[in-house]
This record gives sequence, C-alpha cells and structure tokens, in this order.
Amino acid sequence: MDNNIGWELYRSYLSVLKEGSLSGAARAMGIAQPTVGRHIDALEKSLGINLFTRSQHGLLPTEAALALQGFAQTMSSSAAAFKRAAESQGAGIQGTVRITASEMIGLEVLPPILAELQMEHPRLKLELVLTDRIQDVLKREADIAVRMAPPQQEQLIARRVGAVKLGLHAHQSYLARRGTPKSLADLSQHTLIGFDEETPFIREARKGFPLWQRDAFAVRADSDMAQLAMLRAGGGIGICQLPIAARTPELVHLLPEHFAMELQTWLTMHEDLRHTPCYKLTFAALLQGLQKYVAA
Repeated sequence: MDNNIGWELYRSYLSVLKEGSLSGAARAMGIAQPTVGRHIDALEKSLGINLFTRSQHGLLPTEAALALQGFAQTMSSSAAAFKRAAESQGAGIQGTVRITASEMIGLEVLPPILAELQMEHPRLKLELVLTDRIQDVLKREADIAVRMAPPQQEQLIARRVGAVKLGLHAHQSYLARRGTPKSLADLSQHTLIGFDEETPFIREARKGFPLWQRDAFAVRADSDMAQLAMLRAGGGIGICQLPIAARTPELVHLLPEHFAMELQTWLTMHEDLRHTPCYKLTFAALLQGLQKYVAA
C-alpha cells in the first residue's frame, strides 16, 4: 500500500460516494470528469482494493468503500477545521467559526445573537449548521455546538446554559373551534401535533406522558420548525419551548399544572480552540445570549 496518498484522491472518493457518479462528482468539485476518474483509479491502486463497481445507474460503492467512508469524512472535517483555524491567525477578531445547533435553536434563537456579534466584529465569518443530529466537535465537524445533552468527551469545553422549559400550546383560533382541554385525558379528543420517528429523548420524556405517542398524532413531523408552523397556523395542540411560544401572543399555554418538561442545554467547544480569539469570543457571546434566552 502506498503511504503517500494525496488528499485530492480522498476528496474525489468522498464526492463520488455522495454524488454516485464521476460526472456528478466533477460538477460538485468544479474539475473535469476524467480527472475524477484518474483520482479514483489512483486511489484504488494505492490502497490495493476496489472502491466502486460500475452499473447502469452510476458507480456503486463496494463494502470496502463504505467501511472507509468515516475515516475520509474525518479527514475532510479536519482539513476544513485547519483552514478555519488558519484564517483566524493575525491581529484582531477574524476568521471563520462553524456553529451547529438544532433547527429550532438555529432559526429562532441564534440569529439575533450572531447578528450582533458580526456587527461588532465585521471580519468574523460564521457558518451555521442546522441539524438535530449531534455534529461531532471532537472530530472537528463543527467548532462550537449547542446541545441538549451534556457531552461525554473530556477534550471538550462544556458550559451548562440552563434548562429550557417546554409546554403544551395551541393557537387561539384552534381553541375557538375545538374548545380548551381541561385535563390530559381531554387531549385524546383533540388534533395533536407530534413526531414521526421516536428518539431516545422522546422515549425518556414519554415515561411521564404516555399519551404522547405516534399513533395519537393527527399531524406528524420530525422537524420542530414544522410543528411550530402548524401550531402558529392553528393546526392543533403540540409541545413548544415556552420562550418561543411567548413570542406569538395567540399561542395559549395549556395545562401547565399537568404537563411540564425541560431541555437541559449545553454549549461545547474543543479545548484546542479556547485561546484563539475568534472562537473564545463567539463562545462567550453564545453563552451569554443563550442564558438570556433560557432566563426568559
């Protein structure tokens, strides 16, 4: 096996995995299709294995290609983190900071915090990754992460933001049509908005709220933002973070004495970044902004 494999070969391999063809990979990378083909041939020769098989539908990854995918993705994340860290070198606050958060936090909570931060430091660039999948800060998929669970890795700096309270809500227009439930048992007679696929958090939360299960929902969506949009449209009763629901006066908090949940919120960053000004400043701004949000 060749120990001196160029990074461009791995980039082409990852792009073909994602796009499913040489032509698609070439368009995504902005290089010629024959170049991508040469990269794949060279990588297979260097590794001594076949990575793809040709079919009428394009290139199909072999078991070996799928087994190696995670390692190449880690290399790609590290290369991107290397570039971001290099951009931050020099006088003043500059560089690129990659932040990951859930869809709800990223769309409803972080924008004003980040907008103020960038107004104060115009040379700072921000990348916002919105996903409910936990981006791995340890593998440098992101620089800073807002998480709803405490991190387990010792190499991460972690600060507990606080607990975000959740409650049942419905729009006034829905309650005017269907009436207001007086007990949890009454919810079975209402249009409920909830999840499609169950997560570990949902399974844990359902222990104290047995009614909240997939079969009970007339509207199902794994996107928290989709559920919020349905609530605001008067589409039924669902769970929402209290500070976000309070921004829409027409949303009514239902049965607070019978149902209450909390989301423990954490902010994390790789310890290697703690002394770099742009990461340190962004982490502090996010922590302060999120603490204000939780306190609301």
